[in-house]
This record gives sequence, structure tokens and C-alpha cells, in this order.
Amino acid sequence: MFSTRAIVGHGLKRAPRGVTKAALQRRGLATATATATATASATDADVEQARKYCLNQLKHGDYEAYLLRRLVPPSARDAYDALRTLNLELARLPETVSTPAIGRFRMQFWRDTVNSTFAGSPPREPISILLRNAITQLTARAGPGSATSLKFWLLRLINTRDQHMENKPFASLAALEDYAENTYATLMYMTLASMPLRSVHMDHLSSHIGKACGIVATLRGIPVLAAPSQPVRGPSGASVGHTRNPALLLPLDVMAEAGLREEDVFRKGPDAAGLQDAVFQVATRANDHLITAREMLKNLRSGESPGHDYEHEGEVEHIYSPATDGTDNTALDIQRGFGVLLEAIPAADYLQRLESADFDPFKVKGSWKLPWRLWRATSNHQI
Repeated sequence: MFSTRAIVGHGLKRAPRGVTKAALQRRGLATATATATATASATDADVEQARKYCLNQLKHGDYEAYLLRRLVPPSARDAYDALRTLNLELARLPETVSTPAIGRFRMQFWRDTVNSTFAGSPPREPISILLRNAITQLTARAGPGSATSLKFWLLRLINTRDQHMENKPFASLAALEDYAENTYATLMYMTLASMPLRSVHMDHLSSHIGKACGIVATLRGIPVLAAPSQPVRGPSGASVGHTRNPALLLPLDVMAEAGLREEDVFRKGPDAAGLQDAVFQVATRANDHLITAREMLKNLRSGESPGHDYEHEGEVEHIYSPATDGTDNTALDIQRGFGVLLEAIPAADYLQRLESADFDPFKVKGSWKLPWRLWRATSNHQI
């Protein structure tokens, strides 16, 4: 499939323009003053309403996550819905605020909300209510300390999104991989933690797949972020500022090698010299991570070693203890968490469509085959 110029994701759909303050409050993005009223417990009706809200957000804002949620273990589904909806909200912030300062204020609101939710007092806001319900169920299944990992990963996601609020280009391809590790791989770690499933091999697989997903998301965002900014409308309809300036997040070292200039992409779009060469190089790295994950999975299922060490082993929340009875649970862990690994399928699907468009992200067509690809991967237990 990957020829000389040949070489898949979680894209971020553009947020609606002219978002009013009232609309932001309904989404849970208003100030802490407006939404800080906490509840000691939510009713079943509250949880169900929150679940419907999150599903609706995913269906219309992150359809791939909406499809994938059906394939994650049922015990992790509420957490998945809440966390993916929150990720969608965080990813939209640079598009919906007029200044990075306002965006960072809202990031702090979400940090405070997460701390309150894990402390047992979630604000009356749908993401928090559903997340608190997932935490309660997790604690009941696995004990009072089981949610610690989930909170660690979630705060890391928020902090990383905050650091990239201004949509500046990545300094290098390695920096893009670090970003992907701290966002998309971290989302996968959270899904595993909400089961809970702690496994060095599942985390290792998730790291490679998450890196591929994060790189793919950056490529998918090129046509959106490079477009001219739009005015933000106040309640009266008058312009109160503009959204972010046009941005190109491709790594600077790759752009320099390809002879690609940001301003050329902003002015010429797909006709910018060097764009396809730069996209090809970045997409190749994403594909390399998917190939590595597939080879690892094949080796592990054969009872062999993964083939290389996990670079994050020994870091915080990546410390693993062998089974107390000395048994190797690798096969069982892969079986339990296989649905989490299916994040690789939308990433691979996008890369194939990008290849068909000769690595022009402006010409990538939509995918009607993704549901079938997910079904096939689930049936064949392959990624």
C-alpha cells in the first residue's frame, strides 16, 4: 500500500461560529461562577440525561468516537463518553474564544471541575455528572484507589491542551509525537484505567496507536486551521472579536526540509509548494507507528516479546508489577482491552484516503467504509 509516495483518525470538526455566552454555558464552557453549583449526588434521570448529551455531542462532533464507543468494554463506556466529550470541548476552545487568555481561563475551569468531580462534588454539568457516575462504578468494582490513574491522565490531557492553546507549529516531528502521546495516547490510557486494566503491553500498544492518532488529527486539521478566521458574535449579533489566526501545525523541521512556508499555505492552500511532500513525511511517521503496533500485537499473541522496550515504562502511572501467582496475563489483557486498540482503524482509514488524494489534505474525501472496517477488525481481531 505504501509506494514511493504512498503511505488513518480523530479529526476535530470546526466549532459553530457565532457561539453565544448562553450556548457556551449549556456546553459547560462558561465561567466557574456560572456553573460551580455542586451536587452531592445525581439521580438516575440526571445521569441518563448527561449520557444522552454526551452521545449527541460525539455523534455530531466526533463521529469516529461515537462509532468506537460501542466497541470498548461496557464497564468503561460511560467514562469513554464523558472523556471523549470533554476532549472535544477542549479541542474546540481555540476555535471558540477570541483570545488565548479566555481559553486558558476555561481550561482552569475544567481543572477545577475535574478536581471537584473526583472529590465527589461534580458541578451540575453533563460531562461532570456522567464522569462522576463512571468514577463511582469504577470505585465499586476495583476499590477506592482505582480512580487515581484516571485523574492523573485527565489532568495531563487538560494541561497539554492548555499548552497548545495558541496553535503554534510543532518545533519538530518528535515534538508532535510528544503532543500525541500526551493527548491521544493519554485518552487511550484513560479508557484502560476506567476498566481498570493495567498492562505494560496494552499501554505500549496504546502509545504507538495514540501517537498515530495524534499525528493524523494534526494532518486532518490542516484545511480547517489554515482557513481564514471568523468573527465571534455577541448576544446582540455584533462582532466581539475574531477566532484564532490561521495556523499550520506541521513540524518546522519537516516544513524546512520540504521547502514549505506557512504563508503559502494560508494564501494558496493545496497549491502551496512543498505541502504534499511535508504531509507525506508526517503521514509516514503515523503509518510507522501503526505498523509497529501490528507487529507487536502479532508477536505478543505468539507468546514472543514485543520486539522493543516501552520507552515510558517506569514513568508515573507506567510502573507495573508482575502477577502475584507468576502467570503471564498478556493474552487475557489483549482480549479484554482489544476494543481500546481499535482506535487504530480510523487512523489507518484516513491515511489510506490521504494516500488516494496524493497526500493533499484539502482533497481527502469522506469515509463511508469506516463502520465496515471497524466490523471487520472486530471480527478478525486485527488492527
